[in-house]
Formats: sequence, C-alpha cells, structure tokens
Amino acid sequence: MDVFDLSSQEEFSPFKPLTKRARKVFDKPSDVAVYPGNKNTDTGTLTKTSENLHDSPAGVGNSKNLSGGNNTYSCIDELGVEVNSEIKDYKLKAERDCGKPVYIYSQELIQCCYAMPKIINRASMVHSLIEAYGLLQFMQVTPPRRALDQEMSGFHAKDYIDFLALLSKQNDEEKYEEESEQYGLTYDCPINRHVYTYASLTSGASLRAAECLLEGRSQVAVNWCGGWHHAKRHTASGFCYVNDIVLAILKLREKFERVLYLDLDVHHGDGVEEAFCASSKVMTVSVHKHSPGFFPGSGGLSHTGVGKGKGYTVNIPLLDGMRDEEFVPLVCRVLHKVHEVYRPQAVVCQCGADGLSGDPMDSFNLTHTAYGRCLQFLLQWKLPTLVLGGGGYHNANTARCWAHLTAVTCGRKIPPEIPDHKYFMAYGPDYELLISPGNRRNMNSKESLQKIYSCVIENLKQLKGS
Repeated sequence: MDVFDLSSQEEFSPFKPLTKRARKVFDKPSDVAVYPGNKNTDTGTLTKTSENLHDSPAGVGNSKNLSGGNNTYSCIDELGVEVNSEIKDYKLKAERDCGKPVYIYSQELIQCCYAMPKIINRASMVHSLIEAYGLLQFMQVTPPRRALDQEMSGFHAKDYIDFLALLSKQNDEEKYEEESEQYGLTYDCPINRHVYTYASLTSGASLRAAECLLEGRSQVAVNWCGGWHHAKRHTASGFCYVNDIVLAILKLREKFERVLYLDLDVHHGDGVEEAFCASSKVMTVSVHKHSPGFFPGSGGLSHTGVGKGKGYTVNIPLLDGMRDEEFVPLVCRVLHKVHEVYRPQAVVCQCGADGLSGDPMDSFNLTHTAYGRCLQFLLQWKLPTLVLGGGGYHNANTARCWAHLTAVTCGRKIPPEIPDHKYFMAYGPDYELLISPGNRRNMNSKESLQKIYSCVIENLKQLKGS
C-alpha cells in the first residue's frame, strides 16, 4: 500500500493531490491477503469459495472458539483476570504471532455492545465481515479484560463510576432518574443496568490494546468497540459513558513521553481534548464538522490549548460536504507538520465512521478510502499505534470502512465483493465493499480550507524547538 511523499508540504493547496511520489508502508508480509488455500496467483487478490468462507483462518483456531462456546481466549473473571486453563498455550501462540497487529475480540465484548441502543448489532457486523474476509489469520486475536474501578477513576470521578456500578445492581431505573440526569445519563446516554458492564469491558478492551503495545507484542493494536471520545470526567455525553481513549492514552504515557491523538470522527473529540488541553505530553488533533447547532459545539480553530498545553491542541473545523480529495491532503499535510514538530512516540487514532457518505449524520461525503489513506499515513511512521472505533451509525458502511482499515493495518488488500456470511444481505443491492462518495453540497471553499491549514501550520511552527 502506498502513502504520499510530502516533501512539498509548505506548498499545500487543498485541491492539490498528494501523488508526487509513493513509498511502501509495509516491508512484509506481502500486501495481498488470501483465504486459506485459495490464492489466485494471477491476480494476487482474495478469492472466495463456498467451502471456506466460514472456516476460521489458519493459525487462529476454529470458528467455534472464536465465536463463543468453549472460547479459549475470552474467559475473564469479575476482576478482569484471565483464568482459562490453556493460558500457557495462548502465551505461546502470542509469542509465535508477535509482530502481527493485535485485534481485541471476545464474544462477551460483542454481546455487551448490544446493550447500547444506538449501535445495536454494529459490533457483530464489523467482526463478522472482518472474519469473512479472512483477516483474522493476519492478526493476534486477543481477549479484552474489564477495567477496574480504580483504573476508570484514573480519569473519571469516583462518585460517577460508583453510580454506574450502582445502576448495574438495580432493576428500578426510575428510582435514580433525578441523580442520573446530574451525571449526563439521559437523552443520548440513557441509563440501563448493563451500562457499567459495557463501560468497564469496552474500556478494558482499549486498555488491553494499549498494554499489548507497551509489551511490544505488536506495533499496531485495534479495538473497534472503543473510541468513545465525548465522555467527561464527571458525566456521560454523546453516547459515551466512559472515555476509553483517555484511559488508553494514560496507559501509554506510562512508557511514552509524547503521545499523539488523532480524531477522525465527524464530531469534535471534546472529552479527550478537555482531558489533555493543559498538557504538552499529549497532542490532540481533531478533524470534525463545526457549525452552529452541531454537537458538541466545540473545537473551533482558535482553541489551541491552555497553560503548558498551549499549542498542543489542534482543531480542524470543517463544514458540510467535505470530500475525499480535500480531506486526505489537508489531514496528511497537517500530520506531516505535527510529526516534524512534535515527534510523537506513540499514536492513538479514533476512526469514527460517521463522516461517511450515507451516515445518518448526513454531514460529509467521505468514503472508506479517505479513512484508509489517513491511517496509512500514520502507519508509515512505524510508531506504536492504537486504532479505535467511535461513531458510525450506518452499520453496513461502518463495517465496510473498518474492515478496510483492518486490512490496512495488516498491510493487505481485500477484494471489492462482500464475502458470503450471516450479514451478507445487509450489504445490498451491490454487495460490494465500495462506499460511493455522497453528493451533499461541499460548503468548504478552497479559501476556507487554505485559511484553516495556514492557521494550523503557523500555530505548530511556534512549537518548533520548544
């Protein structure tokens, strides 16, 4: 897979494609993925047959173990400790697969996401498509763990975490309705008795992914069930109950002096920005829609951090209709300057897919290609990189996008035809991976994009040598 040479970065034009010279991101393995035993040597692409689409990839274990039942890799006790009797074999396998991207998965993790009304079935669709494409063989499938209360309290207020735990023990949700509102548990963050389990497991999944990076098991770790960037210290917000991103960054900070956070969600990553806006140890870069009345309403161009963190907050506020051809060069050229000035030692990328064409947010005209190219650009730095999910409310398109990004992390190409699997009918009428760009009017003029870019670059230049 190719990325773009940015030697002409200072000559940026929002409409100038980044195609001067391509470089290879991945040295090995080859950038072609194949279903086990079905390599098409003429085309070098995946082929599908009715016999193997539901078989588990070689080296991962049979499909029964990956999807429930006697799952070797997802036995976790109430304290988040792996307790299965075959842990020795699991560790041996991890050593053998070291270097492959880590992929956080368990059937329990998928099922707990069903408790969230805005993303029902999404996690299952994403994993099923990744599995159907045969990508699991190129990754280290790793179970999550539950985040402990003291870990979640590393960012969130203890009384808030205690209240989430209290809700899990009650059948009468109305009993705590008034108190729930004080913690933001209303409207877009409705209360239910499964919230605490969901919050602790999705947060633990991102923590486990970060731990794998700290352990050197891989250079890339993926948790598509994470990426909840709106949660604040004392409150839930915007479908987000616990900010797993902040917790994961704090975990990475145990080893890495400088961590870069990139947020590609159509909404501003306000919870993460607020957590680190006064710190120079974490630089946050958020690319988002910014217009009156659009949630959360923050993330203006002039918001660059406070105190010691002044200059380490980067916002790229956009208007409706953003397209791949402007989005990719703008983001990549800003990241080029960020890398030059900040020199991050680890990266966290939130890949919220609600900017895709067809998403109910109805904002941008982006396709999976834009997300893929931005992720490729980060991966060429060869830094420990944590890849997370986030928004994305058109389930089929979100699954398309994240399956594509999973292939990018593995250095693979997958065919455009959606493989046969249990959610196959959801991808009609074309049954292809391709997401067509939207036709929403692009409100981002060349002049406005140039102004945003120039302002961001000027702010970043002030950090050079600091």
